[in-house]
Amino acid sequence: MEEKILQKLEEQDVKINAIYKSVEQIRKIFLATAIASVVTFILPLIGLIFIIPWFLHVMGDAYSGLL
Repeated sequence: MEEKILQKLEEQDVKINAIYKSVEQIRKIFLATAIASVVTFILPLIGLIFIIPWFLHVMGDAYSGLL
């Protein structure tokens, strides 16, 4: 009886370790996805904050001589 319990505990330990490895891989994938989202979405938005006023200034200067 005691051997059965110890065997079951060993099996559970192996399964728990496998689950832990899988969860760690998923966590790393989520982190990489979050970083990629920031790089591809947030950084361009921040860039646009600076580019749009500069572009409007340049275009305004270009057309101000026509009036």
